[in-house]
Amino acid sequence: MQAQTPAHRWSIEVHGGAGNIARATTSAEAEALYRAKLKEAIAAGAAVLDKGGSSMDAVEAAINIFEDANLFDCGRGAVFNAAGQIELDASLMEGKTLKAGAVSAVMHTPHPISLARAVMEKSPYVMLTAAGADRFASEMGMPQVAQSYFYTEKQWQALVKLLQADGRPVPPRPADMPPAPAEPISFLAPIEAHWFGTVGVVALDKQGNLAAGTSTGGMRGKHPGRVGDSPILGAGTYANNQSCAVSGTGTGEYFIRLGVAREICNLVKFEHKTAQQAADEVIHKELEMLKGEGGVIVMTPDGQQAWSFNTQGMFRARLAEGGKPLIAIFNNEP
Repeated sequence: MQAQTPAHRWSIEVHGGAGNIARATTSAEAEALYRAKLKEAIAAGAAVLDKGGSSMDAVEAAINIFEDANLFDCGRGAVFNAAGQIELDASLMEGKTLKAGAVSAVMHTPHPISLARAVMEKSPYVMLTAAGADRFASEMGMPQVAQSYFYTEKQWQALVKLLQADGRPVPPRPADMPPAPAEPISFLAPIEAHWFGTVGVVALDKQGNLAAGTSTGGMRGKHPGRVGDSPILGAGTYANNQSCAVSGTGTGEYFIRLGVAREICNLVKFEHKTAQQAADEVIHKELEMLKGEGGVIVMTPDGQQAWSFNTQGMFRARLAEGGKPLIAIFNNEP
């Protein structure tokens, strides 16, 4: 009689970006909205895991919630580039097989994380970009939307404010946006702050398999075509059952140069550091040496959970089988 593999205790962590997110500058209304959405996203992923679903399914389900939320820099509600356009990046990686999919500069696909998974599962490639990625989504029967689907007034006003402060030209207001309100909107915090609103999820399922995924609109006011770390495997996203799963958020150029996600996993695998030790070493030492900012969430095959960030706050939540969700925003929370 063949022995059965013991079931693992599932675990999941999510993040919604890091940056200068302080209690003093975050309204009670905004805080409540973000905490509720973190709770909803982690619950969606946990529901998949609790039913015996895969870590890949859990990561995708949770990120889909963020991409629809109109609160984070991903999907609907993402930041505008300097030309007044929305360009979206995402990646997804499976720890058991090291299979992965990624997309960049997507402009018409509502759920870039699902498109990244389609690239992984339904193509011989790892990454597709720009119009080719959207075309692949259409070929796969995935819905396509006009750019206006992603637009939000708060992000447009934030772009205008940034470009004016930098002395850069402000592009014409997109013709398919509703007319500008008579008065500037008041609900800009925390997006008005120095904030990286990338979202990500890491998960461990009952079969003992890790997965990681990240989705973003990138950097507000970026040059069209700029791609950060989120779709770059080993930089903003990485998963390997032999080490750990990581999703990051921050100044993408530094995360790429350091290979932040893979560096953390290498410290776990080769130097036998805990998830927290590895995350802290990379974020608080290596990243800070380059004067980079941001944070990560980390999961190991034995269910260790960790997060680390060198900013005032990071939207984050964690939950393990049999426990209760821990939801946090500011740096003086657990």
